[in-house]
Amino acid sequence: MPASLHTRLAPDRSAPSAPALLTIPSSWRVAGGAALVACALGVAADGARAQVATVFPAKPVRIIVPFAPGGQSDIISRTVGQRMAEQWGQPVVYDNRGGAGGTLGIEAMVRAPADGYTIGAGSQSALSIAQHLYAKLPYDPLKEVQGVVTLVLTPYVVAVNVRVPSRNVADLVKIARARPGRIAFGSSGAGSISHIAAELFGDAIGAKLLHVPYKGTAPALTGVATGEIDIMFADLTPVQPHLDAGRARLVGIAGSARSPAAPGVATLAEQGLRMQAIDGRYGFVVHAATPRETVNRLNAAAVAALKTSEVRARFDQLGYAIVGDTPDQYQQAIRQESEAFGRVIRSAGIRGE
Repeated sequence: MPASLHTRLAPDRSAPSAPALLTIPSSWRVAGGAALVACALGVAADGARAQVATVFPAKPVRIIVPFAPGGQSDIISRTVGQRMAEQWGQPVVYDNRGGAGGTLGIEAMVRAPADGYTIGAGSQSALSIAQHLYAKLPYDPLKEVQGVVTLVLTPYVVAVNVRVPSRNVADLVKIARARPGRIAFGSSGAGSISHIAAELFGDAIGAKLLHVPYKGTAPALTGVATGEIDIMFADLTPVQPHLDAGRARLVGIAGSARSPAAPGVATLAEQGLRMQAIDGRYGFVVHAATPRETVNRLNAAAVAALKTSEVRARFDQLGYAIVGDTPDQYQQAIRQESEAFGRVIRSAGIRGE
């Protein structure tokens, strides 16, 4: 993918210079000088602490990946984390804690010390969706989590079984409106991003679709390939083998831009459909109480990793759009997606499994 089109990199940040330690003049040895000395020593101690902070990280950093090894979140985190470790000269340890749509891993990150040594691999399911699905989430993603950087966006596509007589969105809309409640869409589970995307689509075209939840993306896409269901919104990467085998067809890109892996397929917006763009967003997050200087250092290291030729080549191969935004930009994206996804979850009456 052309880096000029899909890469928005935050500027490098240089570490602040360490403060000099304070020297106490002998002339201060007067009545009350003990208090002055204590004060001076306190300032010196603060300076020493600041000097220590400039060498972050001084020990191994842990990245909690809230999904099983080998998935997209795991691949992305390890690809970037390896280059961050090389910059730091410190090991990066990966801790896969799958379950509950990524919330178990993010909860573990929130419960760890807020010192930057525990990073969470952020995804929409755990940061922008879960709080609207579950009555009691063990953390508040908008108050206890701080975005560090969006690493990549993965393109979501609309895939249909080859027997569905649709080659574009207009065809699909006609079929869905003519057969309300009979066009079946698959998802990786109730409340998943693939479920929410299809509900957004149904709202946008004014037609009711039939939801068929599966236990994961792979079995749902198999359902599309075999004709068990008609359509699915999913990341392009797992869809690609079915496209190559002629078992599925793309009718549109649900994301904010065309995919370099399928440049001839227009976005839903380009085909005239007004709908919230759906991109898979993957990034790094930390506890909200983490010092801002540490957050900035983590961001700078991740952005530098994204600039390397090895990471670019790997993500280009997978069809990912490199982002590399600022902590504030990622935080804003989390909030905006939470609001958009929350609206459709409430309107569709979606409940977590």
